[in-house]
Amino acid sequence: MYQHAGVIATKKHNLIANSEREYSFALVGNPNVGKSTLFNVLTGDKQHTGNWSGKTVEICQRQIKYHNNKVSITDLPGTYSLYNNSPEEKITSNYINTRNFDCLIIVVNSLLLKRNLMLTLQVLAKCNKAVLCLNMSDELKSKETKIDTMELSLQLGIPVINVSALKNKGVDKLIETACDVSDNKIKTYTTSEIKSISTDDLSNSERSERIAEISNRISSLVLNNNENIYTKKDEKLDKIFTSKLTGIPIMLLVLAVVFWLTAFGANYPSELLSSLFSALHKHIVITLELIKIPPLIISILCDGIYTTLSWVVSVMLPPALIFFPLFAILEESGYLPRIAFNLDRVFAKAGVNGKLAITMLMGLGCNSCGVMGCRIIKSKKERVISAITNSFVPCNGRFPTLIAIISIFISGYYTGLGKSVVTAVVMMLLLLLAFSMTLLTSLFYSKLFFKDDTSSFVMELPTYKIPRITKILPDVIKNKVIFVLSRAVLFSIPAGILIWLSTNIKISDLSIISYIANYLDPIASEIGLDGKILVGFLLGFPANEIVLPIIIMLYQNNSVLSDFSSFAELSTVLIANNWTLITAICVCVFCLFHFPCSTTCMSIKKETSSTLWTVASILTPLVIGITLCFLINAIGKLVF
Repeated sequence: MYQHAGVIATKKHNLIANSEREYSFALVGNPNVGKSTLFNVLTGDKQHTGNWSGKTVEICQRQIKYHNNKVSITDLPGTYSLYNNSPEEKITSNYINTRNFDCLIIVVNSLLLKRNLMLTLQVLAKCNKAVLCLNMSDELKSKETKIDTMELSLQLGIPVINVSALKNKGVDKLIETACDVSDNKIKTYTTSEIKSISTDDLSNSERSERIAEISNRISSLVLNNNENIYTKKDEKLDKIFTSKLTGIPIMLLVLAVVFWLTAFGANYPSELLSSLFSALHKHIVITLELIKIPPLIISILCDGIYTTLSWVVSVMLPPALIFFPLFAILEESGYLPRIAFNLDRVFAKAGVNGKLAITMLMGLGCNSCGVMGCRIIKSKKERVISAITNSFVPCNGRFPTLIAIISIFISGYYTGLGKSVVTAVVMMLLLLLAFSMTLLTSLFYSKLFFKDDTSSFVMELPTYKIPRITKILPDVIKNKVIFVLSRAVLFSIPAGILIWLSTNIKISDLSIISYIANYLDPIASEIGLDGKILVGFLLGFPANEIVLPIIIMLYQNNSVLSDFSSFAELSTVLIANNWTLITAICVCVFCLFHFPCSTTCMSIKKETSSTLWTVASILTPLVIGITLCFLINAIGKLVF
């Protein structure tokens, strides 16, 4: 035992009593300290974690059984302060003020103790029923740094436990200590120095200075190396990845490689899945006929729903299985925050900050995920703008359409490796166009609707890490691939029924869908498209993957979604229907800038809680797409 200021704290923890008791613990800490990882270890949950700040913005709560006791674990949003007004700061501060818990578990990154103590002191000024979790403590050895945990415990007035959440070390001791604090078996206290932080007569700047002063003093006492534990390797890498000279070119190269791998690797699996679903289609029809299902119902089920679903899965799944793991590797390595850092100067000119770049990158996999990722942005203005503009970047559902058109009309003149490289380069140019329009649109909304709302960019750059592939793959497949695919499949079912009805219900030997296409044809021709292409985009609202199949179906006068066995066959169909290079360019641009899919619209409505902004997110890209296509078509007519 050791004594400080007349208060006794116990070093040796008692075992949990056999009698059943209910405990409520809350995890609090800075972003990127491993709270979500610890939460997953404690609860067995699969909450997504990443090597950049801002992953958790909503409260997550789970109940576990520990010995004979029920323990409720709450993961609070990561925050740098309890005195500002961002959503995560309000949530965390309000939760601590209500005291709806038995013990707080303050999670800090052992490698960044001095910085993390800033929030720790703010928390302890409000509540001393707490345990300090020194996470990633096992990594201190490689940095030749030691933390005097006994001295740190005396200075803070709470127990300090070394933990490695990633390796599940020290976690049981952490929970046991939290139970002891809750039962007053371990006494905690608040020092007069920490109490002074919450004095009402302090201004924000004075409070920040006092917190920094106390943090520096404690760090000098408990750390044998009080320098910033930021390795020389990190410094060398950041000189390359965040340099004004090399940062942007490297970013473009990395994204081009990701696009190339996605475009090159998805072709064969997509063809294989398409062939498999086609073979199954015949057997399903035969089976339904044998059990006497009416032909009309068989046609709706097989030609409508099944064909639509099979197309969505075969076209969407292979790129998703390639892109999402690659994106997760970039995230896990710590490179994504560097992209935000590099682009912050550019985004600042449009009235927003670099975190918008991260949500854009998330949108490359799925715009719905990108919109949900807007939660990491503190400013309401930037969350709204990010949600509105996220559909500008091509999602996984639009990749196949863009790749097919580019491969036929632009890179089709090349063979082998050259073809896939040219395809990747053109995709990068389209991405740059999306990026440019995002900046212009952000500037427009910032000046018109949010001119009095300013924001700053604060994001902690994590240390570089070697990605854990064995952990990444299961998480990505469950939390990204299956999530995105299931939503697309859900919306494809009504789309399949709608497509079947519009193609099979005829008036004067002409289907409803053909009437609509003919009506839209004069309008579409002004923007370099035709009526059938516009109908494809309209009926593709539930899932972008079915846009091209609908267009082919209309061109071939079929009543079911049409597949193509090769780009050569698709090329023949498109050219026979008067497609030119200008048509292809207009379709690619309109594919970038048209209304978001149904899943993304739902996410926008949920995240903004506004019908007005949801409508704006539909009309904004549509207006841009129509305008750009009109200009491209007009220039094309003059040149060609």
